[in-house]
Amino acid sequence: MTRRVLARRLATAALLAGGLAMALPAAAKVFEPTHFTLANGLEIVVVGNHRAAVVTHMVWYRVGAADEPASRSGIAHFLEHLMFKGTTKRAPGEFSALVSRNGGRENAFTGPDYTAYYQTVAGDRLELVMELEADRMTNLTLTDAQIEPERKVVLEERGARVDSDPRSILSEQVQAAAWLNHPYRLPIIGWRHEIEALSRADIVDFYRTWYAPNNAVLVVAGDVAPEAVRALAEKYYGVIPARTVPARLRPAEPPQLAPRVVTLSDARVEQPSWSRRWLAPSHRAGERAHAYPLELLAEVLGGGATSRLYRALVVEQEVAVSAGAWYDGDAWDLGSFGIWLAPRSGMPLDRAVAALEAEVAKLLAEGVQPVEVARARQRLVDSAVFARDDLSAAARVLGEALATGKTVADVEAWPERIAVVTPAQIDAAARAVLRPAASTTGVLLPAVSLAGPAQWPAAPPPPPAGAGEIR
Repeated sequence: MTRRVLARRLATAALLAGGLAMALPAAAKVFEPTHFTLANGLEIVVVGNHRAAVVTHMVWYRVGAADEPASRSGIAHFLEHLMFKGTTKRAPGEFSALVSRNGGRENAFTGPDYTAYYQTVAGDRLELVMELEADRMTNLTLTDAQIEPERKVVLEERGARVDSDPRSILSEQVQAAAWLNHPYRLPIIGWRHEIEALSRADIVDFYRTWYAPNNAVLVVAGDVAPEAVRALAEKYYGVIPARTVPARLRPAEPPQLAPRVVTLSDARVEQPSWSRRWLAPSHRAGERAHAYPLELLAEVLGGGATSRLYRALVVEQEVAVSAGAWYDGDAWDLGSFGIWLAPRSGMPLDRAVAALEAEVAKLLAEGVQPVEVARARQRLVDSAVFARDDLSAAARVLGEALATGKTVADVEAWPERIAVVTPAQIDAAARAVLRPAASTTGVLLPAVSLAGPAQWPAAPPPPPAGAGEIR
């Protein structure tokens, strides 16, 4: 189970899917899925891909770290671990053993807005994994004998991936500062003291509240017919009764009136880092008209070797070894937009920061150019040519979309919507989002830097999909 850092998407789920479609005729769709819903509310999407006799079976629950009760951070991720510990029908570990014995692979991940479980198996093993996944949707056993050893595993994971890694510590602190009131400020893995305090009753209640067929999405992609998926889904999932699921009521984010800078100095740091992020509209929340323009803005600013930041800071001014931008617009609530810079060794703080901020100021003052918007679109096409051949891409894009308030139609219409974005709309989105008062900057420094010449560091590529994921 691994931490995903925020702006390196699978080549950005929506961008990946959309980029491919841009390479197709205007009337073409992205994945051309079959979409239906069972009587108990389980939403199902089937994507045919008959190039190999393999299928990916993926269940997404519309619940994540941002849905956890106050002072109970880490439940969603903890429960993800416990979903492998056995049911009334299967012994602990039997799920994974059966998948492995049948030549498959499986895993799970938790995000701020969803929790997902997947298996990739030969097409004739689809029924097996569907039976296994349906079983643990409702029959999970949660005893202290299973919970306590796994609590130690989760705490060790936090120690290894966060507490012993200065970059992860900084990322966690920046995330907490970037959101004043919204639960996106909380770490997906949870705060250590709250993980330690989670009770069996807390976890059982979370499971019984959110894990229901009417709060889930099943995506099956690969060498399978929609009718066959429907028949199997009716057999295994269709018999599970729907339950009342609460609305996702989350605290609203107040206006942000002052920029924040989070600086961490640590003796373990060898390479400094710097990044800046702003809250931004998503496809579902805020000024949604800015979402598609922000996707292109991120590509114009930081989408490769011909992007503005790379060309100006790395190639022309030679103040950085890398630079980029990212946009997370796939959140249930507001999203984020960010930039990052890795300075050349020995580059003074003032010069590196001034160069980057000058490029942002220039963009805000002069706007984007039609030719660079066209290049940005082309880069999306080039990065997504093989998306249709990737079973996990189809399952990931469609599952995430449906788990975060979008529709299959939104995914399929991505090419048409991104194609009509104008430079003026990109300029308007940039000026609305890139406001100093709504920014949070993260700086990671070697401990010696506090006593020596100032260095302005660089950020590793930021987290994808929301506030990232824990796998």
